[in-house]
Amino acid sequence: MVHVIEVPGAPYGITVGPDGALWFTLVAQGVIGRFADGVVRTYPLEQSDGQPTVIVAGTGNDLWFTEFRGGRLGRITVDGVVTSQSTEGPYGACVGSDGALWFTELQAGRVARLGADGAITRVDVDGMPSMITPGPDGAVWLTVNQGNAIARIDTELALRVHPLPTPGAAPVGITAGPDRALWFTEIGAGAIGRIDLDGTVTEFTLPDTEARPHAIVAGGDGALWFTEWASCRLGRISIDGEIAHLDLPGAEPHGLTVDAAGNLWVAMESGALVQVSP
Repeated sequence: MVHVIEVPGAPYGITVGPDGALWFTLVAQGVIGRFADGVVRTYPLEQSDGQPTVIVAGTGNDLWFTEFRGGRLGRITVDGVVTSQSTEGPYGACVGSDGALWFTELQAGRVARLGADGAITRVDVDGMPSMITPGPDGAVWLTVNQGNAIARIDTELALRVHPLPTPGAAPVGITAGPDRALWFTEIGAGAIGRIDLDGTVTEFTLPDTEARPHAIVAGGDGALWFTEWASCRLGRISIDGEIAHLDLPGAEPHGLTVDAAGNLWVAMESGALVQVSP
């Protein structure tokens, strides 16, 4: 079943907040949105040209988001109070197993860790570090888009880089799968990748190699779900590599999340949130 919620702008990132609501970024408008109980609310940021992109739930009563163009890391409470601090081109973000906020500084070529004490430490990662996610081994794992690699950083800030076998794969989205591996999208190659904790990479080519897969999440059904930006589809891949697709209404699907009931939610940059019930 597919259900469409129209929103006043261009949603890009989406997540489930600590209050159980859906929170999303409106990238072109410089606004954070919230959807719950059939109601959409919006919270304008201090500057509207910062291009808020990725949004993730924090460890407390708040969420964190990146403003890629504005060079800010933002924080919003579930009551809508916004604060921010300057960083250099932040893009991906996640809360690590250590409870710290980790985020990528894509153009600067760094991964940053924001501790509970407010201190930021950084690791240089050449090649445009993009999305980042906690792994099942306690480390964070990230895609290195122009470095054509998957990287791992442990809590001691030790970096390990795993090159991908396909040239120009340009990985973007990444998530921990149900099989203790990391799954990622290859937007350049039109494929979905899987990497074991020991660094072994397997790639699954999509039927449409021009689909531009973007975000990926683990669903409640034991499979991985991903958005196809160019073909406007939601994809599903089992851990055995079986691939299926669903056409989406609208255009430009980007962010993707799963709610407590197991429903998938897709941020459509054409102006909607789309709920898909598997």
